[in-house]
Amino acid sequence: MLFVKTNKLKQGMRLARPIYNKDGVLLYERNSKLTAQGIQSIKAFNLIGLFILEPAEPVPPMTQEDILFERFQTMTVFSLREELLKIKDDKKKGPKMQVIVNNILRRYGQMDKKINFIQNLRSKEDYVYKHALNVGILCAMMTHVLNMKLEDQMDVIFAALLHDIGKLSLPKAIADKDEPNEDEKQVIGTYVLAGYELIGSVFSAAPGVKRVCMQMHRVWDSFQKGELNAKLKVPMGAKVLLVADTYDTMTAMRLDQSPESEVTTIKYLLKHSDVFDPDVVDALIQSINILAPGVSIELNTGEKAIVIRNNEMDILRPMVLGFKNNNIMDLADKEYRNLEITDIMKTMDNRHVMDTELLRENGFNVPTEEDAELQTGIAQKPDEEVDEYVPG
Repeated sequence: MLFVKTNKLKQGMRLARPIYNKDGVLLYERNSKLTAQGIQSIKAFNLIGLFILEPAEPVPPMTQEDILFERFQTMTVFSLREELLKIKDDKKKGPKMQVIVNNILRRYGQMDKKINFIQNLRSKEDYVYKHALNVGILCAMMTHVLNMKLEDQMDVIFAALLHDIGKLSLPKAIADKDEPNEDEKQVIGTYVLAGYELIGSVFSAAPGVKRVCMQMHRVWDSFQKGELNAKLKVPMGAKVLLVADTYDTMTAMRLDQSPESEVTTIKYLLKHSDVFDPDVVDALIQSINILAPGVSIELNTGEKAIVIRNNEMDILRPMVLGFKNNNIMDLADKEYRNLEITDIMKTMDNRHVMDTELLRENGFNVPTEEDAELQTGIAQKPDEEVDEYVPG
């Protein structure tokens, strides 16, 4: 699989991932061959590039839930971009913001199962929108696991979608830098705080939204400066937002740098338990698949293996089948205490390598397209009205 920038696309190339328009209509299925007209259409979408299959490469496996999740991401990010720009430019919220929040809550704030959390490639131009949406989805799932009240769930999801709005006003010279210096970081911090004031003004009827953003920022800023106060009282909403924001930031796919693996990121969150509440990190682990059956991994010995049974007590120590000698190793046993999972083997587009047919043959429940649509309610369009709830 290759990532090819839009201006390098050629006729006959095969798509590795589906393409949807802003209404969620499938335009190009996986394995579709690009035509001259198709390339022109893709350029009009302002996509930075596509994942392309190599000439003899088979289509990589994706579950129907994965496909539908990616479709929801694609649809919703268009609407979210419009709403955030309206708030930034007009200093008022648009008609779709509440619908976006309600849809995220309905799909992901009531789930009693884990999902494969798929990352999309981001550019500097669309990073804020894609990051905000992903953090909102994570917050919806985590607040459900933590059994937070509906009002608090809504405030946290709103805060997740809005928390980086100040960065949309950054001077281009700073916004385009891969690694800003200390002075530029201070400038960024000023714009972030200005964004919180904007949130407070536009969403004055829901003061909890601004409060969650401010408290999350205070904890992270103190941690970065080495001034974290262990006695600082932080509300649960801010703790959830901090974990979701950090997880998505570390695992995000960007053109300018490689993402951290989910294993590396979870280890980081668990290591800094003074910053990231262990109960909240556990809520994240209970919300997304990290080392699920079928995921290929690499051990600290260099051996490759596949997870055959997860470990709910310790997510990082599942039962695995080694490829070298075809031996089963339960990493929870003392016999294998020196073995550790160092990374997850993935495709180039950052998805787990997983054989869904093999999982079905061995008794694992892998939903069909119809099952996935029923379970997630994903068939609804992102702007379709749902029951209204106003936070605060």
